[in-house]
Amino acid sequence: MWQEILRAILFGILEGVTEWLPVSSTGHLILLRDVLTFSMRPAVFELFEVVIQLGAILAVAVLFWHKLGPFSRKKTADERRATRALWGKVFVAVLPSAVLGLLLDDWLDAHFYRARVVAAMLILYGVAFLIIERRARTPYLLDTESIAPRTAFGIGLFQLLALIPGTSRSGATILGGVLLGLSRPVAAEFSFFLGIPTMAGAGILKTVKFFAEGNLLARDELLLIAVGTLTAFAVSLAVIRFLMDFVRRHSFGAFGAYRIALGGAVLLTYFI
Repeated sequence: MWQEILRAILFGILEGVTEWLPVSSTGHLILLRDVLTFSMRPAVFELFEVVIQLGAILAVAVLFWHKLGPFSRKKTADERRATRALWGKVFVAVLPSAVLGLLLDDWLDAHFYRARVVAAMLILYGVAFLIIERRARTPYLLDTESIAPRTAFGIGLFQLLALIPGTSRSGATILGGVLLGLSRPVAAEFSFFLGIPTMAGAGILKTVKFFAEGNLLARDELLLIAVGTLTAFAVSLAVIRFLMDFVRRHSFGAFGAYRIALGGAVLLTYFI
């Protein structure tokens, strides 16, 4: 059992690190799954991979509680209105992936959750990061309040790219934000906010499907899910702080290079 707990911790660490960095958490989890197997049932493991994301998004809620809480008594009336407007933009941005995600969830699982797909997307969007960073225009949206609903919807369209594993949800939305005029810190912050309903929805959908199919969780399986979720939460707190500091001083070029190197390594390992 201790070996299983250690595996759950490793998956939680990987989720907490890669969920927020633009390197594809789903892609990394697929790759780790291929080399580090659990003894838990396949249906439970699929649930585990999605539910640990809830720990990651809880970190966003904790770190940005003041900005995201629309009913805080510490806020002025104008600040509360701004918070409600922010959530409206998040809702608009989430709509595209929410609709297509529901329609294509099972089909995507069956056709794209493969190492070769992950490798291709890692390389493709790694190149995109390097190109866009070199040609990025001067941003004119320097805070989340400046994001118009139309721009939010555009970022949501970019999030659709992340339905294919290896793309990176945060990477797609950050790149989309930068292309639409957001500064790197604002693009990263808005991407974090989009993660809350996106990943919460995915977690709820997977959980409902799990129990609707007549599955139940054993005590040991529930423990492993809890360990992975708590680990993802703790690691996410540190990683989000790191990324917000990093993007104020650096470009995303380093992440692009990492993606290309990892994608190449996957191709060499699995297909050569």
